[in-house]
Amino acid sequence: MSQQFDVCIRGDGVVGRTLALLLARERLKVALVAPPSPAHPGDVRAYAINSASRSLLESLRVWPEAPFVTPVRSMQVWGSGSGSDTPLDFSAQSVAQPALAWIVEVSSLEQRLSEAVRFQSHIDVVTAPVKAALQVVCEGKKSTSRREFGASWDVRPYAQSAVAVRLASSQPHHGVARQWFKNGEVLALLPLSGADGHAVALVWSVATERADALLNMLPDDFCAALQADCGDGPGQLSLSSPRASWPLSLSNAERWIGPGWALAGDAAHTVHPLAGQGLNLGLADAAALSQVLAQREYWRGLGDERLLRRYERQRKADVAAMGAVTDGLHGLFAHTDTRLQAVRQWGMAGFARSGPLKTWVMRQAMGRPTDAQTST
Repeated sequence: MSQQFDVCIRGDGVVGRTLALLLARERLKVALVAPPSPAHPGDVRAYAINSASRSLLESLRVWPEAPFVTPVRSMQVWGSGSGSDTPLDFSAQSVAQPALAWIVEVSSLEQRLSEAVRFQSHIDVVTAPVKAALQVVCEGKKSTSRREFGASWDVRPYAQSAVAVRLASSQPHHGVARQWFKNGEVLALLPLSGADGHAVALVWSVATERADALLNMLPDDFCAALQADCGDGPGQLSLSSPRASWPLSLSNAERWIGPGWALAGDAAHTVHPLAGQGLNLGLADAAALSQVLAQREYWRGLGDERLLRRYERQRKADVAAMGAVTDGLHGLFAHTDTRLQAVRQWGMAGFARSGPLKTWVMRQAMGRPTDAQTST
């Protein structure tokens, strides 16, 4: 190909497309590698998007509209037992925000990004990597390009898999997300289809052996097992999609950058999904890398290793902190000893009464660590 490109982005997922749009906005010529792949019309994933990520997507005019985005007005968390116990409650109103997060349909967000890419003259979609001053790998955790650039990949499996499915409830969710930590498992029900919808997305982190069993259960048996863990609080639940599963791990690339290349998103790091921060971390990577490139000295090239190291230093620290939090929570709640469960419940009760500490943690998760800015 004779055309000259400034940046070649390998991977056209949400992070790759977002980065392409950010760089094109800076008048850089971008090649976005989108290998031919089969469509996934039955995708059951849903993303939890925080305020910082929403602001980023809105700035690119790719934020989906209702009912494909659902505000989380509050979140209830149980440390053990069923939904009949008193939960730890997080409310958006308590921190003067319209929502704690927004649950976004995968297909809707990808469609909006694809349309924006198609109409951006500074982006060319290609089917294979092309020569450019900077190669950015956004291929996900199964990236094949990391080895090409000599980036080692450290993986620590959790011996767990996530089971995901869409469910219909007998009652509206009213924008309430629910999460249970029980017997070493993490069960989350995320609201879908608008503020008064009856649809929820399940993400259930269980031992790999149990995940296989849950996938093979008859629909009624699966729902019975689910209701046994979450109780009747969310209403009576029934399947509305096929089930999907994938293994969980804490993963990190030892190096995120080198001369003429950088990693971003799941190609650089993965964390446990219990905090719902995986995509937010990837979008923050895209924002940070685009900013570093836009603010470079006029005499530095896009692939300058010292320039790219600014991005690596900034993002590695934030990702390591989130990885430590999610890994610590997983380790804490993975124990099934009843004595430790009692200590956990005592600690959660104290946290619920902590006031400023609870507010600080909420703002960190929302991507607004200091301000009280609101958006609609």
